[in-house]
Amino acid sequence: MNKKTNKNTILGWATLIMVIMGLLLIALGVFRYNDVAGWGFGATGVGFLSIAWVFNELKGRV
Repeated sequence: MNKKTNKNTILGWATLIMVIMGLLLIALGVFRYNDVAGWGFGATGVGFLSIAWVFNELKGRV
């Protein structure tokens, strides 16, 4: 049972990984760091989520 990986599969996995990492970074910023570093983690997490959204929109078009 060898499933061939195409561009849509790769973009799907990349989207999933980026969403997980984005949520982890936001959670770190909210729950772990109470100073200015928390804002950086939160902003980076939002950036990860926006890139994941772009990856999701690219599926089927590339």
